Amino acid sequence: MDVQATEVQTDRILTIPNVLSFLRLLGVPLFLWLVLVPEADGWAFVLLVVSGATDWLDGAIARATGQISRLGQLLDPLADRLYIAATLVGLAIRGIIPWWLVVVLLSRDLVLAVVLALLKRRGITGLPVHFLGKAATFCLLWGFPMLLLGAGATGTTFTLAEVARDVGWAFAIWGTALYWWAGILYLEQARRILRTPAP
Repeated sequence: MDVQATEVQTDRILTIPNVLSFLRLLGVPLFLWLVLVPEADGWAFVLLVVSGATDWLDGAIARATGQISRLGQLLDPLADRLYIAATLVGLAIRGIIPWWLVVVLLSRDLVLAVVLALLKRRGITGLPVHFLGKAATFCLLWGFPMLLLGAGATGTTFTLAEVARDVGWAFAIWGTALYWWAGILYLEQARRILRTPAP
């Protein structure tokens, strides 16, 4: 949920955006099962697309209806991170993406987890989500389904699988660069906060 500093936050739990984020969380183990057990790529693709759409939808509804909540600010990025992690692991186990890409993306989250632990000592539970972070997540959550669709691509002809594979890799590479760029911006935000004397 992309929340501006001027928007009012509430402690409400049962809101439409929170329900959407919670449903996205429930979809994470289902996605892994679809990818790894029956290898039902079509259904896994549909689930990823629905997850990506609801990721945008929950933020839009929260802003339009004033249902911005502290719980939502935690659930939304948590669902994003878990979907990215689950997708990375599932696609790597299937051999659709290389393990180095898993390491590159998950290491960014590990670095930020350490930084957030330091911020929590100051009573800060999270950093404001900015557009670059959402753009990176968008690219990854749309690139991975394309890679899944292109899993059967074998040549360089313009079949649906080959086009999906190439588009998927374009989104994945651009998303990875933006993901780390956003991470560096978060680190700079955290550095400024941590350099400020504690009250």
